[in-house]
Amino acid sequence: MAQMKTPGVYIVEKNAFPNSVVEAATAVPAFIGITEKARNGADSLANKPWKITSMTEFQHYFGGAAAPVFTLSVVDGPESGDAKPLCSIPSADGKKLLTVQAPDVLFSLYYHMVMFFANGGGACYIVSVGTYAEGAPLDKEKAAAAVAALEKEQEVTLVVVPEAASTADCKEIQTQLLAHCGRMMNRFALLDVQPKAADSETTAEQIATFRTNIGANFLSYGAAYYPWLNTSVLSDKEIDGSVLKWDETQEAPDLAPFFDAGSAFPAYFAETFGEIKERKKLSKPAGKDPDGKEVPAEYEAMSDDEAAAARNNLHNALLQNLPGYRHLANKVKERLNLLPPSAAMAGLYTMVDNTRGVWKAPANVSINYVNGPTENIDNAAQEDLNMPMNGKAVNAIRTFPGEGIKVWGARTLDGNSQDWRYVNVRRTMMFLEESVKNAAKAYVFEPNVAATWMNVKSMVDSFLRSVWKRGGLAGATPEEAYEIHVGLGDTMTGDDILDGIMRITVLAAITRPAEFIEITFQQQMQKS
Repeated sequence: MAQMKTPGVYIVEKNAFPNSVVEAATAVPAFIGITEKARNGADSLANKPWKITSMTEFQHYFGGAAAPVFTLSVVDGPESGDAKPLCSIPSADGKKLLTVQAPDVLFSLYYHMVMFFANGGGACYIVSVGTYAEGAPLDKEKAAAAVAALEKEQEVTLVVVPEAASTADCKEIQTQLLAHCGRMMNRFALLDVQPKAADSETTAEQIATFRTNIGANFLSYGAAYYPWLNTSVLSDKEIDGSVLKWDETQEAPDLAPFFDAGSAFPAYFAETFGEIKERKKLSKPAGKDPDGKEVPAEYEAMSDDEAAAARNNLHNALLQNLPGYRHLANKVKERLNLLPPSAAMAGLYTMVDNTRGVWKAPANVSINYVNGPTENIDNAAQEDLNMPMNGKAVNAIRTFPGEGIKVWGARTLDGNSQDWRYVNVRRTMMFLEESVKNAAKAYVFEPNVAATWMNVKSMVDSFLRSVWKRGGLAGATPEEAYEIHVGLGDTMTGDDILDGIMRITVLAAITRPAEFIEITFQQQMQKS
């Protein structure tokens, strides 16, 4: 209050309402991965968390999908060599094979973002740790740099690295994520199970390897989902001659064994292949004749655009004329559409948080853009996934006839903990903690006296009552749902006050999902 020394009229304003708690965001994921570019105009966005809200913004700042090249070649059959092809078709006499070899590195973050937004995703952060042109996959060093950059972003509540499960450093990257979330205490990691190391590996061995690699630290701050998904992100038309591409450093492959004798197609193929291979062979450069007239450059073969069109024409001709070629194209499409579920789950977390609240378990919900999971999991198979002896639960994604493909699990990796067994319990507590923490900053350096304690208690009570009314806390009355303690003789001693410490204790009854529903039926005696 101003000191009154001069006669006059003085205005005094008083606050009518106490401070309130602003609810923290609950579903703002951060995606780490490789992108086509990372630029905002002239500024680089490399290793810089950048917020977007749509696929349009992703494409603007980080570019489009990678252009993978699956190499076609004709080899002697049967299959041999160390590099096993993705798929192959035999010639009529069985002596030759037309094979498709997958690239060593597939950059898939763009497709994961499509899955995220298709399943309810909204605002999120992207951390680009490299570009397609560099050709290097995600590794633990790049992931560590991205995680360090995320420590400065307080809004992030989920961390997702969907490309991690396809890398050699998956173990290190996933443990880095859990450690990061455990240190920050306000975010949650979504993890994928690595693919099987070999065709002979069983599902039990695959899951056991994941559980061994994940370690034992900060398990309540992460959840894993299994299996991978056969998505529908890419369509047939997107598998063209730029994706299924012949090795143009070699001689023209002989397709005659794959056609009936007398077919004209192998000759047409060889001629077109030769033209593509010899493209841009400059015979006369651009310049001026003796009279000073402009003379254009002349090429003996086709330009890049013409070569691309010729590849697509060959691809379409092979689809129509070569039996089995469509099978190769479908296998390539299936491989590109094979994605781990973490990005789709981030979208579902966002959708459930926005429609029901963070206290609703993100389970018993359908996944969009999915044709089916790669493994058919039944009740017996899910028993060890959901309730293993070591508690490292893996949430299943299952197909239910007539109902679709659903997330059928809501456990963290700390399944043996009564406190943090369920995803929604862990995330609800983080939501409460972060919201109250941010609001309590207004009282730092305020007098540590009863008036301040009552203001703090009133502020937290108003916030928790709002959460309880929306179903976030269990209890028939607010008194049953939560308790707030603050004050001398309750949470503090005289020494605490002398040391400048205000201690606030909040007890909250967080709702837990009805994971197991038991219905009992019993016959009763006839009464009439």
